[in-house]
Amino acid sequence: MRMRFRSGRQFLALQAASVRWLLAAMVLLLVLSLFPGLERKAEAEPGAPPAAAPVVVIPVHQTIETGLEQFLKRAFRETQEMRAMYIVLDINTLGGRIDSAEQIGEMIRESPIPTIAYVHGKAVSAGSYIAMNAGKIAMEPGSSIGAAAVVDASGKEVDNVKVISHWSSQMKSAAELRGRNARIAEAMADKNVGVTMPEIGRTVEKGQILSLTAEEAVKVGYAETLASSVQDVIRFIKAEDHPVVNIELSAAERFARFITQPWVSMLLLFIGIAGVAIEIFVPGFGVPGILGLLGFGFYFFGHYIAGFAGIEDLVLFALGIVLLMIEVFVSSFGILGILGAISLISGVVMAAYNTQKAMLNLGIAFVLAIVVVAIVIKYFKHRGVWNRFILSEQLTSDQGYTSAKSRTDLIGATGQALTPLRPSGTALFGEERIDVVTSGDFIPAGRQVIVIQSEGSRVVVKEKHRN
Repeated sequence: MRMRFRSGRQFLALQAASVRWLLAAMVLLLVLSLFPGLERKAEAEPGAPPAAAPVVVIPVHQTIETGLEQFLKRAFRETQEMRAMYIVLDINTLGGRIDSAEQIGEMIRESPIPTIAYVHGKAVSAGSYIAMNAGKIAMEPGSSIGAAAVVDASGKEVDNVKVISHWSSQMKSAAELRGRNARIAEAMADKNVGVTMPEIGRTVEKGQILSLTAEEAVKVGYAETLASSVQDVIRFIKAEDHPVVNIELSAAERFARFITQPWVSMLLLFIGIAGVAIEIFVPGFGVPGILGLLGFGFYFFGHYIAGFAGIEDLVLFALGIVLLMIEVFVSSFGILGILGAISLISGVVMAAYNTQKAMLNLGIAFVLAIVVVAIVIKYFKHRGVWNRFILSEQLTSDQGYTSAKSRTDLIGATGQALTPLRPSGTALFGEERIDVVTSGDFIPAGRQVIVIQSEGSRVVVKEKHRN
């Protein structure tokens, strides 16, 4: 259904209302990001002293990346503000980025509040490093810790000696800091390190990566206790009389986590590219442009809240959009277009957690957007931007347009050439002087002429021969 507007003011008013709605949504999300602590939930044990320092439980359940790092920074900050007695890191993760794990490990080591890691599923790869930085470790029966070999984005083990050596030394340092067997930590990260553990009667040969079950971890001194629940951990640290506070992801952080999923990011990029392109090449709708801005806005907002994107990424992307729009209206022989495309792609890719996946998502979104934009242009090409530069209307006589009075009444009329016709001149028809032209023949003055054709103001004659 097409919308009709009685005046341009109504259309502008609709666009202004849409922009206000967009700004309101962005402000709401910004407020949620500025006040993430609103999502914190306190669960006090019955009969606990009101002034008792709380035990704070922080979940570490997602892939270890910049988003988790930002969440933990916020959680640790709030924990210090509450002057908590203890921090329980509830760990269940398959690992993630080494650089983020190192930052999180440093955060745990420097915490003025005692920490205990509770592994209730898996503390694999970088997850084991985070657990080992805690002051104590408790493990759920059936859980495991270790298997910390360095892998690339596809899951293949990295064979770079420098990278492996660095990561192995980090694992070793974390173990030594808490008085644990450093050789075991090295065997978790480097398959070229073998280790014998007489406590459990097990030897890990070179070429294998070490992983410990909960029971094995307790026996070799990598975990202090087994715990079936967080309540068991609280009893172990003798904090039964203290309130328990669970710090959860805020609404904005959950939204960002949803937005940064690969398929959602790809969808937002598709909406952004298609919407902006349609608004540029087929202007006047308004809605595609608003949807395009929303798509890009949510993409960058989610990645910014998750800690992936910075202001510089958004500025680079915006610069790309501006350069592409300038290229549409001002020809630069493709220079501005190329620079704009590079800036746009760089902004999108740099804002993502995984650059390879970001490139793939951007490529898919771009191809789909081209298809949609081509279809829209085909059916709405009369509204295209090129019509601002090209006169597409044809003023034909069958539509009632005439540039001058047509003299079809003169066809067949006979007159006299008043001037030589070479090939144009003047002829007299009755008492009316008419500007005429021949088909290329020369007709001297005084000769008889006859009109053979009339098109608008152009009257064509030829010499009338006497019988």
